[in-house]
Amino acid sequence: MIFSLDTLLQLCILLPIVSTIGIVALRHNQNLREMVSIVTSLIVLCSVVFIYLGLQSGESISVHWLQILPGLSVSFSVEPLGMIFALIASFLWLITIIYAIGYMRGHNEDHQTRFFCCFAVAIGGVMGVAFADNLLTLFIFYEVLTLSTYPLVTHAGTDAAKRGGRVYLGILLTTSIAFFLFAILGTWVIAGTLDFTQGGVFPEDANTTLLGFLLVLFVFGIGKAAIMPFHRWLPAAMVAPTPVSALLHAVAVVKAGVFTVMKVSVLIFGIDLLSILPTTQPLLYLAGASVLLASFIAMRQDNLKARLAYSTIGQLGYITIGALLASSMGVIGGSMHIAMHAFGKITLFFCAGAILVAAHKTKVSQLDGLGRRMPFTMAAFFIASLGIIGIPPAGGTWSKWYLLMGSLNTEQWTILVILILSSLLNIAYLLPIPIRAFLFKESTANSALGIKEAPLACLIAIGITTVGIIALFMYPAPLYDLASSILQTSSIAHGQ
Repeated sequence: MIFSLDTLLQLCILLPIVSTIGIVALRHNQNLREMVSIVTSLIVLCSVVFIYLGLQSGESISVHWLQILPGLSVSFSVEPLGMIFALIASFLWLITIIYAIGYMRGHNEDHQTRFFCCFAVAIGGVMGVAFADNLLTLFIFYEVLTLSTYPLVTHAGTDAAKRGGRVYLGILLTTSIAFFLFAILGTWVIAGTLDFTQGGVFPEDANTTLLGFLLVLFVFGIGKAAIMPFHRWLPAAMVAPTPVSALLHAVAVVKAGVFTVMKVSVLIFGIDLLSILPTTQPLLYLAGASVLLASFIAMRQDNLKARLAYSTIGQLGYITIGALLASSMGVIGGSMHIAMHAFGKITLFFCAGAILVAAHKTKVSQLDGLGRRMPFTMAAFFIASLGIIGIPPAGGTWSKWYLLMGSLNTEQWTILVILILSSLLNIAYLLPIPIRAFLFKESTANSALGIKEAPLACLIAIGITTVGIIALFMYPAPLYDLASSILQTSSIAHGQ
């Protein structure tokens, strides 16, 4: 190998950010500008795959950038949970770039150079979050991700986009500064370290009431996880172009949130401590309430993207539940759901964007008979819906199975009922969409428009992610192996 694994790790973080120079320099040549994005995403994906292979062979991969104070540094390392996030984000970034090219051209969007620049910086932030070796490093790149996606949310420049951007930035920055930052400071004071550590960092004699309060600060401070009542930024961000919605809901922002909740639960608190904290149970019920309430609200939305946005809030609650169950099954289920939901939801948003570009439809009530005009898109929507619901042959089946097993093993009967009920609600707000498209009579207005499938680049992206949904059902073992190794007693990340 030409480069060491440590060098590839740094390449994953820095190359997307550096690529913005090429994107700006080639802004007058659309093809070359977009080629920079594609080549960069390919290099990052290949680098992440090599890092994964190194992790599987037992290599210790870590990088130190800057020592701020004794025991406080900006540094990176590779462990299984971060590896799941990095693999999903790097692969779906490439697919989203392909989709975005077709969408942005097909929709004649303005400011495309700015769009691809911010997109690249956001992925650099995602890689920094995924490979962060401590809470300080994670916090820095968590905020990079927030700031780099703000111009994407306000891309249209309309009053509605600006309002949505203010809500987006306001909630995410407020929760970070008011809660997340203080939780990090509290961890430093009590534990004397911010390093992610197998089994947690807190001393055995630490006050559990105080640690329970810290857990609340973490869960509320990680606003990207969209736990109610700090969820409004997510529907507000739906004013963004569809590739941005895909980035927010599947690749970057929300996944950074639930990934951080999972990482804090497992590697800062540890599941043994988490199971005895006085606030774990109330927060678990709050996550369950978020799942149900978001599902009920989704059922009432006629706007397709709004329905999918509230669906995302509910699905993120599943991952938070997996972390707060404080059991091995819960951690496995929650970690697998990061990947399962990513493929399912990005496909749904890709389909929503294809419908907008090809048919100029935004509402569920306008989709009657559209399956005859756009059969490929609506068939993909159906398969992706099965993934979100958790029905074979879609990958979401396995993550929900382990979440159910985690609820059974910990005797969380209320959570078990919530998970079952929410899956039924998923059916109620997702399956009527392809049913209307394929089985309802096409309106006269639709038939007169000559609607056909979206541009080829969009269809290629939709096809790849749809195949991914089925592949995760047929071949879940690699993902399961990574998820189950998160709780190993030996720390791969620190080479112990």
